Amino acid sequence: MDFMDRQQTKRGPLAEGEPFVWATGAALAITLLMTAVLLIVIMANGLGYFWPASLATIHLKDGETVLGTIMKETAGPGGKGRRIQVKIANRDLNGLDFRWLDLAKVKEIEYDPNAVILERMEYGNFYGFLKTLDGWKESSPAWAAFETAWAEVQAQANKDKSLSARIAKLNNAMERKNQRLRKLKFHGGTDGDPEVRAIQRRLAGLKANFDDAVAAQTEATGKLRARKALFADASGREKEIALIDIVRYYKPNAMSMGAKCSFYLAKIRELLLDNPRESNTEGGLFPSIFGTVMLTFLMSLFSFPFGLIAGVYLREYAREGLMVRIVRIAVNNLAGIPSIVYGIFGLAFFVYGVGGTIDEIFFPERLPTPTFGTGGLLWASLTLGLLTVPVVIVTTEEALGAIPKGVHEGAYALGATKFQTLLRVLLPMASPGIMTGFILAMARAAGEVAPLMITGVVKLAPALPIDGNPPFLHFDRKFMHLGFHIYDIGFQSPNVEAAKPMVFVTTLLLVLLVLIMSSAAIYLRNTMRRKYGTGRL
Repeated sequence: MDFMDRQQTKRGPLAEGEPFVWATGAALAITLLMTAVLLIVIMANGLGYFWPASLATIHLKDGETVLGTIMKETAGPGGKGRRIQVKIANRDLNGLDFRWLDLAKVKEIEYDPNAVILERMEYGNFYGFLKTLDGWKESSPAWAAFETAWAEVQAQANKDKSLSARIAKLNNAMERKNQRLRKLKFHGGTDGDPEVRAIQRRLAGLKANFDDAVAAQTEATGKLRARKALFADASGREKEIALIDIVRYYKPNAMSMGAKCSFYLAKIRELLLDNPRESNTEGGLFPSIFGTVMLTFLMSLFSFPFGLIAGVYLREYAREGLMVRIVRIAVNNLAGIPSIVYGIFGLAFFVYGVGGTIDEIFFPERLPTPTFGTGGLLWASLTLGLLTVPVVIVTTEEALGAIPKGVHEGAYALGATKFQTLLRVLLPMASPGIMTGFILAMARAAGEVAPLMITGVVKLAPALPIDGNPPFLHFDRKFMHLGFHIYDIGFQSPNVEAAKPMVFVTTLLLVLLVLIMSSAAIYLRNTMRRKYGTGRL
């Protein structure tokens, strides 16, 4: 045995660091396990939300009948007996969505194929049975008549949407004319000026058309709301419901597996493409999805170029000294500041400072009503951009610092200038590391909520930041966001228990959205790594 072998035998596993290798592997395994558990919990509570669960008719021993969906079964108070949680819906009749029933008091549970679930515009779902419709009694023809009448009402409502679009268009045109009129009068225009008179005449014509369209819509809506159906719950209490208020209806106990799968896909389509309703606890999430993607995109446009330029300057051009060290310390500290602090800064500097100044210079005629001096998509994006810039700066510096000095010297030896070396050699080689920082920044920004709450996000936005009205891009508008949607329905909803499944659905959607955006960036990073042969960076 030579000297080296004797030394290794003498040191043993501890000196070789083997326990630390095992500890590192165990830490990685625990982290992956926690991540997997998180995803499993979210998926288990979110994916089944839209599946049409069966309606149980529960007969109690005291003669009462309860109709609802059995959510879960647990031990009773003090561990005595068993009880079930039943979603009874019919909030306008019951005042609550859920009820606990002791199994010892249950006489019988059956599943009536005629039990129907109505998804309504207000008051949540209705569980019950069809009683009458235009004189029909409860029977198969009555249900067929209901289906026909509901389809007719929905078809007419879709035709009437053209009236809503016309009203919105006229309202937008009137608003533009009013803004132009206010601007003329602010700068000294009078009612006698030809341009002012022309605008006033045009406004009068638009107002007349607007009133006619509103009257036509009111009349059409009144006719649709006159068509109603009478339903009853399990205890016989009756409820008359306008057909126009019924978003969807189905009999879950009579649905085949194919029908349930089709229903599930329709609900997913609604989630991704429709607007929310019922205090955001029902309907779709399209405005929130759009707002999240738009916010992340604008934030990236602001943070990535500035972070890249700052990182390049600090690594390649700045002379090492006290000032540079202070700047690096400040950048590292900025990365750890709570996000709400950035929100306060964004409110004070971007909204009140920059936005207020823009209003005073370009839109004085609209004051005191602010245009840019209030929260909006632009200021929220800038605030998040400021929040993520330190991450991009640090990763850019680290990526450039990982390139061997010989690469610089080889480029200089071939006659390249410092800028040419940076642009054609260093940045391409460092691009995978820079993209890693960008991915981290983007993922963090997509899930931030606290800064947005005071710089532009709202519970329900009346319009998207992009539409068909000039100037088409409305960065001053407020917007919706998936993260804030989770907070809103999870903690501010009037019925938190009923909204809990939607919290998991929105969380799953936010996670998937971040994964999709991050995967696209990772794919781009890997492409750069293969192209420039920077596997070690």
